[in-house]
Amino acid sequence: MKVAHFSDLHYAPDNLDEADRCFAFAVGDAIDRKAEVAVISGDSTDHRLDAHAPSLHALATQVHRLANAMPVLMLQGTFSHEPPGTLDNFALMGGAHHVHIADRVSQVALIDGKFWASEGAVFSPESLREIIRVKPDAVFTCLPTVNKGQLAVSVGALAAGTELGEVLAAYLAAAGRVNAELREAGIATIGVSHGTANGCTTEHGVTMAGFDHEFSLSALFDAQCSAFMLGHIHKEQFWTRAGRRIAYPGSIGSFHYGEEGDKGYLLWGVYPEEADSLLIPTPSRQMISVEFDGPPDMKKLQEIADSAGDKFVRVRWQIDEEHRQLVDRDAIAAMFAGAAGLKVEGRVLPVVRSRAQGISLETTVEAKVARWCELSNVESGPVVECLQLLETGDAEAIAARVLAGIDAAPVAPSLSLVSVMQVSAEMDGTAEAPAVVMPVASPSSESTTLSWLTDDLFAA
Repeated sequence: MKVAHFSDLHYAPDNLDEADRCFAFAVGDAIDRKAEVAVISGDSTDHRLDAHAPSLHALATQVHRLANAMPVLMLQGTFSHEPPGTLDNFALMGGAHHVHIADRVSQVALIDGKFWASEGAVFSPESLREIIRVKPDAVFTCLPTVNKGQLAVSVGALAAGTELGEVLAAYLAAAGRVNAELREAGIATIGVSHGTANGCTTEHGVTMAGFDHEFSLSALFDAQCSAFMLGHIHKEQFWTRAGRRIAYPGSIGSFHYGEEGDKGYLLWGVYPEEADSLLIPTPSRQMISVEFDGPPDMKKLQEIADSAGDKFVRVRWQIDEEHRQLVDRDAIAAMFAGAAGLKVEGRVLPVVRSRAQGISLETTVEAKVARWCELSNVESGPVVECLQLLETGDAEAIAARVLAGIDAAPVAPSLSLVSVMQVSAEMDGTAEAPAVVMPVASPSSESTTLSWLTDDLFAA
């Protein structure tokens, strides 16, 4: 069976151009490639949308276009993106084929182009025997986003973070026993879910590892599905075991700066015992992110700007507070005036001033200054003496003392020219005679001009 797998469409006013351009391309490509069924594995919208919103209308248009060519299964995604009930309207938008909304844990059989859902989380033994008898095109194990709030009410808030994976693993193992019988009967089995698989890589290159993620790869493979189609992570990736495959298609387009890899949808070939997938890239926008540890390198930015006519550019830098004036935001904006979009993000690092250790324990100002000198490797005597002078003397006395110190300072030597005469004499051996130094008299004290700054001192 040929399956077109889309995910993370994120239709919203801010994303409308990107989402609709990429999804419209993907829908048309899937139709041209004769896909037999379409799966949208969550986050079709980016947030709650009004029924009359242009974003919802654009999404409905593409779903209806898909449904005119093939059956469509839409999975409930993250609640913050798809509030419960958001997808209900799409069940009414079917065309020549059925649109099934998988908003509860269930198994769904595709029989003659129509979806038949189990009453419980898996098909009962009686239903399973009937399903095997009619030989459906495929059976989907649907695991939409789990409401962690409800789980916390059941098992407690502390345990909800770590027990979610155990709860889902138990369900996947139970579904795996049903799917094993279906595969033995020659029926293709497909898992569909929305969440984070432990060990996957995000679109920003971060490996997701921890105990609070929904799935482990071993639990997903325990579902015994030939293909397991995931959503939520925006980077395309897959894992295989004995011919079976788990995969994320990634988001349909580029929605954030710094994302890695191509954007697109997966075209699957699913069989009872194995599956494979191929990423079909969409015409997503190119997004460049440049970061500097210090002021931006304007030469490098100019090189990027020369070829950024159809790209979205983000320039980031971090700089010390006292050097923030070195960044010319207006010049950067003018440089990228021809780019499709520009976002500048400057981070100013505040000056951190720390107090000397133990200084607050001293009881007098003089002791505090002495403590500071000790920690700063500064001779404390002159500093303390100046402090005492400030405390006891008046302004005139202090000024008189400073001036007296200046007068007592040694006078700098006057400008002199030294001529060196090299005297050589033939002596026994090769010893060189000492040089004779002839001092030249300095200018007369009667002269008050500074002509020596401009005169040719070496003139004959």
